[in-house]
Amino acid sequence: MDIEVTFPGGKRVDATVGAFTLRTDQPAELGGEGSAIAPFEAFLASLATCAGIYALGFCQARKLPTEGLKLTQRYEVDPETKLPSMISLTLQLPDGFPEMYRGAIVRAVEGCKVKRTIMAPPSFEVVALSPKVSAAVLPGA
Repeated sequence: MDIEVTFPGGKRVDATVGAFTLRTDQPAELGGEGSAIAPFEAFLASLATCAGIYALGFCQARKLPTEGLKLTQRYEVDPETKLPSMISLTLQLPDGFPEMYRGAIVRAVEGCKVKRTIMAPPSFEVVALSPKVSAAVLPGA
């Protein structure tokens, strides 16, 4: 799967995935206009929304109530690396949610593909091509 990244100006960076475009920008204090979510916050939001779809899917598959279902993600930052050292996902279950499903919905959320990718990180490769180099030399091309 390819994600096409473009640079529309300023500190804005857009990523097109299929028919959708995720627009990002840096906050004003980092030289951007603050016109869109920052890339790192989009990364964190992808984890939260992935966990959310797993929670929602769990409830919908069992016809459990979802009104009042809420997920909150918090994270702590390591002062040295400035990277998250702990990410916490808290589900607020709706009124009437059966106690017998509490552990099961937690396990469902733990199955989130974004979380599983973070826990078993892929290898990364960065390649820079000059205009004279063919894309055919790229791995997987």
